[in-house]
Amino acid sequence: MLRQLLDRVGKPFHPGGKLARFFPLYEAADTFFYAPGSVTQGGAHVRDALDLKRMMILVVIACLPCVFMAMFNTGLQANLALDPAKTALLAGWRHDVIQGLGIGYSPASGLANLTHGALYFLPLYAVTMAVGIAWEVTFSVVRKLEVNEGFFVTGLLFPLILPPDTPLWQAALAISFGVVLGKEVFGGTGMNFINPALAARAFLFFAYPAGMSGDQAWTALPAAAAHDGFSGATVLAQMRQMTTAFATQDLSWWNAFIGLEPGSMGETSALACAIGAVILVATGIGSWRTMAGVALGTIAMASLFNAIGSATNPYYAVPFWWHMVAGGWAFATVFMATDPVTSPFSNTGRWIYGLMIGALVVLIRVVNPAYPEAVMLVILFMNVVAPFIDYTLVQANLRRRGKRRAQT
Repeated sequence: MLRQLLDRVGKPFHPGGKLARFFPLYEAADTFFYAPGSVTQGGAHVRDALDLKRMMILVVIACLPCVFMAMFNTGLQANLALDPAKTALLAGWRHDVIQGLGIGYSPASGLANLTHGALYFLPLYAVTMAVGIAWEVTFSVVRKLEVNEGFFVTGLLFPLILPPDTPLWQAALAISFGVVLGKEVFGGTGMNFINPALAARAFLFFAYPAGMSGDQAWTALPAAAAHDGFSGATVLAQMRQMTTAFATQDLSWWNAFIGLEPGSMGETSALACAIGAVILVATGIGSWRTMAGVALGTIAMASLFNAIGSATNPYYAVPFWWHMVAGGWAFATVFMATDPVTSPFSNTGRWIYGLMIGALVVLIRVVNPAYPEAVMLVILFMNVVAPFIDYTLVQANLRRRGKRRAQT
């Protein structure tokens, strides 16, 4: 019955119909439920069950643990910072929803934490999807091409790397920048050379730095309702502010691993990212070589700084296992660095790519006093370098083959 309904509704969108110019919009809705009507039949193509749609769905599934932690930890950090005596100062639609449901703001309640966090994450996700898909459809209609499913992943990744109090209009502006200037001007999905979600995040970082940094950016809570002296500093910020030896710092590695620290909504939980990594590697979507390369680069550079030591910079003593749970390292390693479009296509290139990302992240974190989190800009930089890595490896292979021919 659904097939018949779609066929009947779709008649005006086919060539010759009144709405033919909007066929990509109808085709996107039709292929959401069914496989495309025209598929490759000849034997000249290598085919398997994994198409773009299935690939995007698998990545979305791998992101779900991070989505859950984004909502839970955002609500937890807000509820922990909230002074119960000041709840009367809270106002707005989120407060009205929580009060209407009778859930309250207790940090001991998982439901209260999840609900409070969802009221920050879901609006950002809805705005990102609405604006991003609008741009995708617009470019597809103009180019007379089908709407592909690539944005479903970008639209989920982007809100996960945002601070919880990001204004909705900033999210809309940033994702417009990421989709239009980071992808569509280069031809759309598969043609972009930088990650659109990271491009959008970089746009916010440079255009609105005040809203993307500082302790208060990481906890979704009006300052008037917070505990006196409350600070929502991230683990990386606390490390950057160290004045004594790292070993003396009151930091919990376990909390950072689970994701119970302030930070961008979906980046705080290394455990959730690890679950996503298992899904991506098991399904063949994410490159384990890239992930392993990032880990080895991080271990090597952190161990080098540990061995060198510094009497003035305690960051030199931060071990690699702390770098892996602090900031966006885990999320970027699993979901950003493994983007098949913007990373090298050769296995050797993926090792080099990952090693350089891991090493550069630690280098900038330790040496640069102004910017403790480096993973976003490092991956964007390596996106630009990736074609050069592939080119160099291809040319080296061609030279080796030429020498073998000459010898025979």
